[in-house]
Amino acid sequence: MSLARGLGLDERVPALFGLVHDSQRRNDDHDPEHGPRAAEYADWLWRKGVIELDAASMALLKAACEGHSDGHVDAHPVVQACWDADRLDLGRVGIRPDPRYLCTPLAKDPARIARAWAWSTR
Repeated sequence: MSLARGLGLDERVPALFGLVHDSQRRNDDHDPEHGPRAAEYADWLWRKGVIELDAASMALLKAACEGHSDGHVDAHPVVQACWDADRLDLGRVGIRPDPRYLCTPLAKDPARIARAWAWSTR
């Protein structure tokens, strides 16, 4: 959420993205449909009233979940913040964040990348 805050964005969608985007993984290896499944799950939670967002914010959450593993960088700034936060945490699976796949100047900052790498690999 510090990315969203640093970019002056609403933090609700990135916070919810952090909770749901990988929640529908079937394994930690190759699971290309986990993002779309997470978007469907988030939509179900929204329809049940568990997630409280307006329709426009919900559309951003779903877009962030659906596309977070595809390497895209062009999107709404809130979606970009979600993707950047996820990509900065790739050290947890031994992948060093690559600035070419980060969306925002804040995420591409070498010092931020170094901090993210140190945090996610400890």
